[in-house]
Amino acid sequence: MMAQPSDAPAPLLTPFAVIGPQFIVPQSHQVIVEKYPCKNLVITDINHRVLLKVKPYNKRFHCHRVLLDPNDNPIAMIREKKLTMHGRWNAFRGESKASSDMIFTTNTEHMIQFKTNISMKLANKMSNDNDCDLRIKGSWSKGNCTIYMGDSSIVVAEMHKPQKLKYANDKFTVTIQANMDYACVVALLAIVDVMENPDAKQGSGVPPEGVVNAIGAVLTAASS
Repeated sequence: MMAQPSDAPAPLLTPFAVIGPQFIVPQSHQVIVEKYPCKNLVITDINHRVLLKVKPYNKRFHCHRVLLDPNDNPIAMIREKKLTMHGRWNAFRGESKASSDMIFTTNTEHMIQFKTNISMKLANKMSNDNDCDLRIKGSWSKGNCTIYMGDSSIVVAEMHKPQKLKYANDKFTVTIQANMDYACVVALLAIVDVMENPDAKQGSGVPPEGVVNAIGAVLTAASS
């Protein structure tokens, strides 16, 4: 059983299952996300038990990711939607790309962003142009991204980069609130990773956060 932090937030009133109810834990818990070569992510609990993996789909699709269970069975396919102005990504069940199997879609709030600001909508709510189901905000490069329930202040997951020496830049922890689908959280963080990491994303029109920050600095200097 996953350990519950002493300062765990109050649980969601109802389970928020996005990818599946099997990924719901009834108490607040932490997972560790570690980056490996070839753009692989491995997600473990605090006892180092593998929970999930994220891998590139194949060498030809650098901007596609597949979410796997510990036995490498596909759970969800994360695909970039090309030719969009707001960095849209769609998640599908298994290895599907059929619209009937879409789970959720994400897009950036602005075409150029100085910090991470990504909204997520469930597939069955895509016709609603105003509301989002989850929102990711913060700074990926600084390791302090937070996932909120829609546009509220309710935190459902929070990324931390521990200061301990054993945690390098390729490892961070995520505190996930009780009754929140942790596979959904991992899928969203994988999307942020591939969007913000210039080595992981090729051929996209959405610049990484570091490039955007540099552009912002130049524009500020030019206007002063």
